[in-house]
Amino acid sequence: MRLFHGMTLSDQLDSLAAFEQSPYPVVSLYLNTQPGSTGKDQYQTFVRKEFAARSRTYRDHSPERESLDKDLERISRYLETELQPSANGVAIFACSAGELFDAVQLTAPIQRHSLYIGDQPHLYPLARLESQYPRYAAVLTDTNSARILVVATGEVVDERELKGVKTRRTSQGGWSQARFQRHLENFHLQHVKEVVDVLDRIVQEEGIEQIVVAGDEVVTPLLREQMPKRLAEKIVDQVRLEAAAPADEILRMTLEAMKKSDQASDIEAVDSVVGAYRAGGLGVVGPEETLEALIQGQVDTLLINASVRDLESLGTPSVQSAANDAGIEEPAVEASSAGEAAEGNPQAVRIADELIAKAKQTSARIKFIEDSALLAPYGGVAAQLRFRGGLVR
Repeated sequence: MRLFHGMTLSDQLDSLAAFEQSPYPVVSLYLNTQPGSTGKDQYQTFVRKEFAARSRTYRDHSPERESLDKDLERISRYLETELQPSANGVAIFACSAGELFDAVQLTAPIQRHSLYIGDQPHLYPLARLESQYPRYAAVLTDTNSARILVVATGEVVDERELKGVKTRRTSQGGWSQARFQRHLENFHLQHVKEVVDVLDRIVQEEGIEQIVVAGDEVVTPLLREQMPKRLAEKIVDQVRLEAAAPADEILRMTLEAMKKSDQASDIEAVDSVVGAYRAGGLGVVGPEETLEALIQGQVDTLLINASVRDLESLGTPSVQSAANDAGIEEPAVEASSAGEAAEGNPQAVRIADELIAKAKQTSARIKFIEDSALLAPYGGVAAQLRFRGGLVR
């Protein structure tokens, strides 16, 4: 369940990406809040241990220590009083001196606990979750009923039901049977047109980019036929599900379909960018070139490896130098991390966060590439461009 002030995860990422670099510690805490085998939460030990260890790294009574201690106290209070039992994961971002406190509770689980303290929010894991559990619409329909579900972060966040006119077969023959068949087909067509109209409104209102369709052999071709091109192009797959299927089965089947579609599109996206780069077109590869393009607002889609461990090239001196040349300041607060964040080079993590933040700030799409081998020759990063050389094409 997304439980943060009604904002979408994408909105939350946009807001956090706009937070300016702070001279005071910025806390980014990711917790798996799924209960253990005994039914109790398992994150308290991690929080107590890491908070205490991290606090001791700052001088007593210093402004940085005071700001951090306030954050850790507020986070502890939030976890005790405001964490919902239905949440399987929570991400909290805090900097009392910078007047930042944002929390995102999720039905989608966070795999590992991690605590990252730096000079800006650590957004890579949150952006990764948005990629793993995208926002999409599932349309289940038969000849007289339909359900349209909006799914985000692994849960149904909205559902609409439509009821058409129920029809029965007739035993009449001859012209009466033919007339009845035409009558039946008209009912089916009217029902499908209504489904398409409602779907079109939902897609526009919710900013949906992907649709999964389920239906019988009679209604599905008709549904596709009645869809305007802008909707038909958003269909990623068609699955076998009854219109009355339970929500958990719908989620399981449609999430599998989305995952398969994403894997196939990874290859296509990398091939497209590399091909454009080879031809001197709208594509760049490599950390330095991609970072420069993001700074210039040229990037339409950022391609980045799905694991920070596969982005070690971002920690090399050449990339650090490129970041400095691009006007990205050295961290005002030395980054420290534990848990998942600790698996990556701190400098690589910083640049990865910068890439994510710049993409969000310039309304570029972010596509995480699951197969690290696809982007390995290019340092794990590439981008499709909107324009080159400062001139819109």
